[in-house]
Amino acid sequence: MFAPQGPTVRELAVQALSSVERGYDLLAPNFDHTPFRTPEAVLTPVSRVLRRLGPFDSGLDLCCGTGAGMDVLRQVCRERVTGIGLSAGMLAEGRAGEPVPAGAPRTEWVRADARALPFGPVFDLAVSFGAFGHFLPRERPGLFAQVHSVLRPGGRFVFPIGAPPRPGSRGYWTLLAFDAAMRIRNALWRPSFVMYYRTFRLADVRAELMRTGFDVQLYALPELGRRPDGSPRCRLVVASRAA
Repeated sequence: MFAPQGPTVRELAVQALSSVERGYDLLAPNFDHTPFRTPEAVLTPVSRVLRRLGPFDSGLDLCCGTGAGMDVLRQVCRERVTGIGLSAGMLAEGRAGEPVPAGAPRTEWVRADARALPFGPVFDLAVSFGAFGHFLPRERPGLFAQVHSVLRPGGRFVFPIGAPPRPGSRGYWTLLAFDAAMRIRNALWRPSFVMYYRTFRLADVRAELMRTGFDVQLYALPELGRRPDGSPRCRLVVASRAA
């Protein structure tokens, strides 16, 4: 699963027994050499859809990590892109990454909790990749309300969401086992490390976004394949604040 430059088993164990913030601080130097970084296979089709919907003036990468989503924002935003994350180590790696090309929008990295965003309604676009498992279901309405509050009228909140694995498949049992392991870990050890991806279901998420005041549209990402019934394996959620 990991490149030679990635973390060792001992390092992963230490990170898994830390808090979310501390765990990512420890993982930060090796994060881009793990399968946890959103791959180009996902980023590229998202960029394709955003280019069609844009361009945008300012963009926010929510829970930005080392900046995979920042690269997407630079392709579709003209003036400013901002990454916000809780881990100082991940933000430092993002700042120290590849040089921003000339003519790219202004780049900012901000350490803050996504549940209390330190911005007014200044963004036209917000994206997020792979971070929602770190929020308990009861936290999602507040999280979505925070994103809604920092978007300008007509602004969009965009993120990919995969279809659940077929019951009985290898992916189904793998996800179930991971979820169970995290719940046992959190029952026995403090601080907790929230990472529950089975609870992030499209129907629930769509309803919560709509209750927050978003209009929700779904875009298929055919590059990521289809299920046996012909439905897409991954969709892009585009939640728009009323103009």
